[in-house]
Amino acid sequence: MPQITTLLFDCDNTLVLSEELAFEACADLINKICEDRKLDVRFTGSTLIKEFVGQNFRGMLTSLQERYGIEIIPTDLESYVRQEEDAVIAKLQASLRPCEGVDEQLEKLSAGGKYLLSVVSSSALRRVRASIEKVGQDKYFQGDVVFSAASSLPKPTSKPDPAVYNFALERLGKKAEEAVAIEDSKSGTLSGVRAGIKVIGYVGPYEPEKKDEMIKVLKDAGAAIIMNHWSEFPDILAKIEAGEV
Repeated sequence: MPQITTLLFDCDNTLVLSEELAFEACADLINKICEDRKLDVRFTGSTLIKEFVGQNFRGMLTSLQERYGIEIIPTDLESYVRQEEDAVIAKLQASLRPCEGVDEQLEKLSAGGKYLLSVVSSSALRRVRASIEKVGQDKYFQGDVVFSAASSLPKPTSKPDPAVYNFALERLGKKAEEAVAIEDSKSGTLSGVRAGIKVIGYVGPYEPEKKDEMIKVLKDAGAAIIMNHWSEFPDILAKIEAGEV
């Protein structure tokens, strides 16, 4: 059993409760894009979450083009991506909170010094950094250990593409089998699993009536074990390290 040396944290709704705020901020922009292209479809923050959770904004626009047969030229797409980033960061800086119980675990992990801690997100790097700084988690992720599928890669992508995990492992000088990832979405879980990493599926931020469904979704996507609250993390990690999961 390879020793676990590295913990890879998704950011949105895994470290910080950002998904709802972010989707509210980008719903207005997506609706404007639809309106400009005479598309008879509108989104709210909650319907966007349902349709596109786990994707970054670039990924959403790609899906939107495929689904509705519209074209967004590259210069417009880059402009929209920047506008969305600005709108979301403003919203996060006003209202962002950490996920319940995560700070206590990060504090213990950091003090223990046993694991390399890294953030691996689909979201733009500027947004990820703004998020962890807002809630004071940046002190746990020192150095070049924060990675973004939207910003860090030579070619921007989004989870479920495993590229961002492969890139993070390469940069950190780690192998997939010595890493554990924590993910709350289907696309994030698929991304980690496709990179050969053992994934903990985290369902803490989901509404009670949605949890059972998400447990199934994350398990079906390949999550090795499900975590309901961050207080369960030490026991779950111990099970993984003992080869029980």
